[in-house]
Amino acid sequence: MHKKGFVYLVGAGCGSADLITVRGLRLLQSCDAVVYDDLIDPALLAQAAHAEQHPAGKRCGRHSMPQSEINSLLVRLGQSGKTVVRLKGGDPFVFGRGGEEFLALQAAGVPCEEVPGISSCIAVPAAAGIPVTHRGASRSFHVITGHTAQTGDTLPESLEALAALHGTLVFLMGLNSLEQIAAISRVPAHFVCVCDGIWQGGEDYDPWTAAYTAGLAGICRTLAAEFDVVCEMTMGLPHVWKGEMPRA
Repeated sequence: MHKKGFVYLVGAGCGSADLITVRGLRLLQSCDAVVYDDLIDPALLAQAAHAEQHPAGKRCGRHSMPQSEINSLLVRLGQSGKTVVRLKGGDPFVFGRGGEEFLALQAAGVPCEEVPGISSCIAVPAAAGIPVTHRGASRSFHVITGHTAQTGDTLPESLEALAALHGTLVFLMGLNSLEQIAAISRVPAHFVCVCDGIWQGGEDYDPWTAAYTAGLAGICRTLAAEFDVVCEMTMGLPHVWKGEMPRA
């Protein structure tokens, strides 16, 4: 009797290998095949050394496997009877195109399940000591992409309306839109919290995480130069480095 395959879309979290969930790690350790993103920590792949490993990474400016080919690979592996882990950075359903892979598997009749991961939209602010929600300051947060397949490196046309929302705005994949993002700080009655040294005074990071956080800090400094108010949040406590905090 032919063994029925199963595909798990597993979120690996972002940065350190130990940010993956316990369920995600167990699936990785017992799978027959793993299809992984480009920025996955090698320590995680070592947990699946027994399995087939298929790189399917995407990185700006480099040759990448088209999404249609990734979908076909997942379907083919699942239909062959294998237990497959599709290992994706962050959470598969947060700007990770996990939904497209899920639909492709369902259309092909391959059983599948999403295993959530820690998204960078909360993990990166947390690494900087910035809570995305805070009593009396922000009762909601909104995650916005700075890059779309249809229009490339462009922000939503409704950017000013988004800036008027009473909450924290988190931009992903917005490196090439820094000038537009910085302009949000000029909207009346809004300020933006920026941390400009997120790798200092903490634990020793592995080289990949250290490079990642140092690069992020550089982005923060670029943004800080544009803003009228710069506030570093540490465990929910503000320290103003530039300008004055608006009074309630």
